[in-house]
Amino acid sequence: MLLSRPMTQLSRKDLVLLALLTLFWGLNWPVMKIGVRDFPPLTFRTISMLGGLVVIWLAARAQGASLAIPAGARMTVIRLAIPNMLIWHSMIIIGVKLLSSGRAAILGYTMPAWAVLSGLIFFGDRISRSALVGIALAMSGALLLLSSEFSRLSGQPVGTVLALIAAAGWGFGTVLMKRTQLDMPTISLTFWMLSFTTVIMAMLALIFEYPAMRIPNLIEWAAIIYNSAIIFGFAHVVWFRLARILPPVASSLSVMFIPVLGTFSGAWILGEVPHWQDYVAMLLILGAMSTVLFKPRPVQQD
Repeated sequence: MLLSRPMTQLSRKDLVLLALLTLFWGLNWPVMKIGVRDFPPLTFRTISMLGGLVVIWLAARAQGASLAIPAGARMTVIRLAIPNMLIWHSMIIIGVKLLSSGRAAILGYTMPAWAVLSGLIFFGDRISRSALVGIALAMSGALLLLSSEFSRLSGQPVGTVLALIAAAGWGFGTVLMKRTQLDMPTISLTFWMLSFTTVIMAMLALIFEYPAMRIPNLIEWAAIIYNSAIIFGFAHVVWFRLARILPPVASSLSVMFIPVLGTFSGAWILGEVPHWQDYVAMLLILGAMSTVLFKPRPVQQD
């Protein structure tokens, strides 16, 4: 796995960072919806990433962190960037445009179940009975939302499928990250994964969205700045850091609360009206996340 210091107890600083991370990521679902409602989604994401790179570069300079890629590690960084950033960001931003922000958040956070499934399929991990129950719950919630999209005349089943692909990519990337040996500061790894993703996203935006490209309006710029400074410049770096040093239950609580916050902030900010399928799917997916994330810690032998 990534070289890191041993997990520590939750300090006051870590608790504040975890609370901010949960708040910022949860609120970002309606913010993204505002940003892409009338603006090309891949272009929105690309501009946000460019701003995020500037913020991360400045933060690295302030910390005195080296941005050099270790010898022979370039392909490893690209391999990590593809599922963790490219697949996730490209698919989920289109899903947000097609779906309500709350529904996209619920589908996006099927990720832990996909991570367990990826470990089984690609790495031969053994799956516990509780994890199998979690996968079944997550897939039931996703199928419920997908069926409700098909049943509505104006539904967006494509958006649901793309959000699930995004979650599956992120889940696989999480497993891959844990199994990758790379002696590189977290902020540097984040910078180069984001750099690679930004280049590919810019190419995709030019290919698919060039006729629709325009200068963002004021509210779209606000959403872009929020994503650049808060999501890419702060949340991504903090998440990788917390995931490496905090007890599993602490980071799990944050992950589980984000789709709930995303759903209800979307209702508050955008006036979205969650349907019964959203509430049932949220309960199913939260149940799935609890079975996957809250694993008993192994007993240490003296």
